[in-house]
Amino acid sequence: MRMSRSLAAVAVAALSLAASRATSQTPPNQAGDPLFDGKTLTNWQPSKFYGQGTVTVENGDIILAAGKDLTGITWSGPALPTTNYELTLQARRLEGRDFFAGVTFPVGESFCSLILGGWGGSIVGLSSINGIDASENTTSQSIDFELQKWYDVRIRVTPEKIETWLDGKHIIEQDLKGNQISVRIEVEPSQPLGIASWRTKAGIRQIRLRRL
Repeated sequence: MRMSRSLAAVAVAALSLAASRATSQTPPNQAGDPLFDGKTLTNWQPSKFYGQGTVTVENGDIILAAGKDLTGITWSGPALPTTNYELTLQARRLEGRDFFAGVTFPVGESFCSLILGGWGGSIVGLSSINGIDASENTTSQSIDFELQKWYDVRIRVTPEKIETWLDGKHIIEQDLKGNQISVRIEVEPSQPLGIASWRTKAGIRQIRLRRL
């Protein structure tokens, strides 16, 4: 049976509308936008820490040499969101026994740091909550980190809370209402966005940011 021209036109229009709706409903890039090109420190600069170690790019990784005390990188590119975003990266401890990733990030009008492997090598938490360090506040926990192993880090900031994941495991959920968020004075050079290590050689790669 042949379809009339009018029916054919209706069918084509319906298919076009469906395709248009499908395109408009395509979800955003779940991986986020890359903040590190794997080759250079474009849009990053060595943090201005006293006793800072060297920062290099080797084989697609940012290498933070052990410093006395901190070594890090600080974002110097275009302005980034301060809420409703996710930051992801991979980090590993290459040498040393303290934190290999102190990730400082914006939280509204303030900043906070996620510490991985501090205070002797295993403490994880947010610094600071109501002026209390990651080693002592309610986000504090102990995790054994393997030398040379890459860890997937994910940080989500919304107006209500800060959440973090490590290798896909949800490890921190910190409400913002009624709580003061800040960073330790030593890591202020990491603001607005930075990654640092403490007397530890570290590798960083695949830094991405996704707006929610």
